[in-house]
Amino acid sequence: MHNLGQTRSANHRDHLLLTPDTFIRTPLPGLTGGLAIVHVSPAVGAAFTQMTIELEPKGRLIQGPTQRLIYVLEGELKLEEPGKSVPHALAPGGYAYLPTDYPHTLTAITQSRVAVIDKPFLPLDPLYMKELGAEPYPWFLIGREPEVAALPLRGDPDLQLRSLLPDSLAFDFACSTLTYAPGASLSQVEIHYMEHGLLMLEGGGIYRLGDHWYPTTAGDFIWMAPFCPQWFGAIGKQPAKYLICKDFNRHPLA
Repeated sequence: MHNLGQTRSANHRDHLLLTPDTFIRTPLPGLTGGLAIVHVSPAVGAAFTQMTIELEPKGRLIQGPTQRLIYVLEGELKLEEPGKSVPHALAPGGYAYLPTDYPHTLTAITQSRVAVIDKPFLPLDPLYMKELGAEPYPWFLIGREPEVAALPLRGDPDLQLRSLLPDSLAFDFACSTLTYAPGASLSQVEIHYMEHGLLMLEGGGIYRLGDHWYPTTAGDFIWMAPFCPQWFGAIGKQPAKYLICKDFNRHPLA
């Protein structure tokens, strides 16, 4: 049935809510046997690009123009590195971080969906590398989200945070999952200088973005600009969970 122009999606100066009924699929260079849903890009003011890549069996995604994080939503895939004879196996909840100019090929074994975050890398000022002893550049890593230790967010056991990237100034962004027990919520409305990309993975609830309040559910994507007022509360009988990224570890003037 035609929806007569109705949607939960919204586009405002400081945030986006994109729901699956408004997703548009497009080809991309470096992507064969699949299509991309570009959720956010610099065209709207974001400093990064976040996409969902849908791959048919044998579909492939090769190296992009920037550093990249991939997170498997559905399907079985293999990730091939240069000089390595045995590829890495990836399944739902599996993820990998690829530094800038790091050749790689992601190939679907079954029909698959993968969240992809591409962000131009911002090097750490040498002054801070010297003083803090930080690694100068981020490194390749691969893991499984369920195997990452969960920590209570701000001491609240109903909010479980799993950080997918190391606690190192070498990385200029952070990516994690956050799981809410039914009825749990953030303890405050947050307003800060970092921007977010957020993909709802499970459950749902109510998100405050700016002066707007939105029902959200699994499959929705949200972008929050710097200083956008934001708050979430889980609603329903099952936990709510999302994948979220933010720019991090750099001086605001960098």
